[in-house]
Amino acid sequence: MVKMDNKTIVILLIIVIIIVILPFALHNGKGEDEGYFGGSDDSASEIIETSGFQPWFSSIWEPPSAEIESLVFAVQAAIGALIIGFIFGYWRGQSKKD
Repeated sequence: MVKMDNKTIVILLIIVIIIVILPFALHNGKGEDEGYFGGSDDSASEIIETSGFQPWFSSIWEPPSAEIESLVFAVQAAIGALIIGFIFGYWRGQSKKD
């Protein structure tokens, strides 16, 4: 383990605080309406809609609201993280066992 003195720890904490707070300070009050924090999904869907593309199938289930859609996405991410964590934990346990 690397030993760090207090000065190094304080400098690293200041850098982390700057990295976290700076984006909020630069984009204070600006939202998605002004083009900030818009994702690639929004840009891609706009381009596809303007091209006149017609989808050849429809979704089986459409979430009733954006909140439900976010919840389903978060559940999927959590399940994926649990699976990956289990695999890495299993590998780690097997290497310690030998």
